[in-house]
Amino acid sequence: MKLPSPQKEVYSKERFTALQAQRLAQEIVFGPIVFQVSRLMVKFGIFQLLDENKNGLTMKEISQKTSISEYGVKVLLESSLTIGTVLIKEDRFVLAKAGWFLLNDKMAKVNMDFNHDVNYLGMFDLEAAILNGKPEGLNVFGDWPTIYEGLSQLPEQVQKSWFGFDHFYSDCSFEEALDIIFRSPVKTILDVGGNTGRFAIKCVEYSNEVNVTIMDLPQQLEMMKENTSKTIGKERIHGHKANLLDNSSVFPKGFDIIWMSQFLDCFSEDEVISILIRVSNSMEKGSRLFIMETFWDRQRFETASYCLAQISLYFTAMANGNSKMYYSYDMERCVNVANLEVEEIVDGLGLGHSIMICKRK
Repeated sequence: MKLPSPQKEVYSKERFTALQAQRLAQEIVFGPIVFQVSRLMVKFGIFQLLDENKNGLTMKEISQKTSISEYGVKVLLESSLTIGTVLIKEDRFVLAKAGWFLLNDKMAKVNMDFNHDVNYLGMFDLEAAILNGKPEGLNVFGDWPTIYEGLSQLPEQVQKSWFGFDHFYSDCSFEEALDIIFRSPVKTILDVGGNTGRFAIKCVEYSNEVNVTIMDLPQQLEMMKENTSKTIGKERIHGHKANLLDNSSVFPKGFDIIWMSQFLDCFSEDEVISILIRVSNSMEKGSRLFIMETFWDRQRFETASYCLAQISLYFTAMANGNSKMYYSYDMERCVNVANLEVEEIVDGLGLGHSIMICKRK
């Protein structure tokens, strides 16, 4: 496996002393408890109180200000103290750096909501998902083959956290991506898996001449129509119904750009190859395929690689049972099999996205 720095430096040697490794092992086995305690420290406003009171608060003061029993506050604080999210100075608790990040880092909030509302219950069935190759954890919400068929029917809070997660990571890359897409004149874009149409809206705002066709499941297109109904340029946003898992599903021709943002990570390698072969067959000489993904091996910071590797298990247990956040060389291999070649890779967009620009061989 080819890895750039910093991943190569981190993953090729032992990172911990024996005592640190022992501690990490215990953090892992108590992980579900650590997660829920930390979530409640945010939800109950305890981290917020400590952030506002730099000199700290006593256990009794926290209980009074939050209306949580002294027993409840005590178990949460003692757990948080050993986790490392709070510190104690004499009899007063103060916020530690990790607690500050859980409170103030938007990425931490998005990931926490996503893991609690979308993943937490279903992760109990991760073992079955790996053994069966199906998203067995999805059964906590409904009987669908993948989460995408059931997305519009998920409980409101689950939908909110799912879309919050999806949009947080994609939206921050859109402006930079548009500058790359429109380096040359572009009249037509096929947005594959365009979801609620957020990228299409950005495109028609960016260019008065471009038309965008969103290719997605029928239920997703209904959500897209509702979301784009009051936007400027809506007449240049179109829908094309398709189930990309159906190998007989043909890609429409005549597009300058085929755009896939956080899309191919929703499919297994065999499915990716099938999709890319059909894309290749639809492309003309001047067409380009833009694949925007958060490849875990092309991250600037190792923490991002860590997060993406864990997010892969959402796909395993909840989404479809067979996809992941891709290793860039695996994606490039799939591109080559589909009679395409990578012309350029642009890294560092937004929170760690890369764009893989491909053309027909």
